[in-house]
Amino acid sequence: MKKCLFTGVATALATPFDESGVNTKEFKKFINFQIDSGIDALVVCGTTGEASTMAQEEKIQAIDCAVQTSNKKVPVIVGTGSNDTATAIINSIIAQELGADGLLIVTPYYNKTTQSGIIEHYKSIASSVSIPIILYNVPSRTGMNISPETCFELSKINNIIGIKEASGNISQVAKIAMLCGDDFAIYSGNDDQIVPVLSLGGKGVISVLSNVAPKLTCSITNSFFKKATDEACYYQLQALPLIHSLLEETNPIPVKAGINMLDFDFGIPRLPLVECSNKLKTTINKLLNSL
Repeated sequence: MKKCLFTGVATALATPFDESGVNTKEFKKFINFQIDSGIDALVVCGTTGEASTMAQEEKIQAIDCAVQTSNKKVPVIVGTGSNDTATAIINSIIAQELGADGLLIVTPYYNKTTQSGIIEHYKSIASSVSIPIILYNVPSRTGMNISPETCFELSKINNIIGIKEASGNISQVAKIAMLCGDDFAIYSGNDDQIVPVLSLGGKGVISVLSNVAPKLTCSITNSFFKKATDEACYYQLQALPLIHSLLEETNPIPVKAGINMLDFDFGIPRLPLVECSNKLKTTINKLLNSL
């Protein structure tokens, strides 16, 4: 039986930057806020964390800060994916050495490999580390989809323990659940599909929403797991306006603006992303106040 890294909510953490790089003081403060709010796991250096614009030294800063601040209270999962398998291996080894509890590895983008190539990519990374790996399927960003059949093949590898499914295709999630069974964790990669994925046997969500509404996000999963499905659906639907506003401009543009509204100093996204529009800021502010 494979060990599940977490059940419930993992926050895909945004990264605070200042003129010197990662603002570790603010990051530590935010991580403590997340843990105190009941979050079940933390993801650093992912899409929301702007890993694609971070230097290696900055990634090490962010990982080390998260591992030290969490201090084993909740698992720390590190995004180490790359379109270059060799680079993904290096990133994964570094994260393991820094004390990460697990890895989140996105499909190799841009190169447009085959399904066989995806399998070999993940096999190579998995053999280089011993900690658990969660696959990350987000075709809208990578141009690559992990088919259910490929997912099944990868699930046979001991330390590949689950998938963050952000394809938005519920039929695909259902087929993965059917093929891979209970021994393989499926996490929603879309905040508007938490309850649907849980209903198919999913273990939780890797969430953008929980950056700004951690207690609300946890209410969705906690309610579902205590079999209060009506309550879980209620919270899911209550969260939809905020979820949609956080996707109105490219992630993490809106969520960084929302975090700043909670009295944290996360600055603005790095180019090529730009600051959130004033109109959307107003909408997010109203929604946060209503919560």
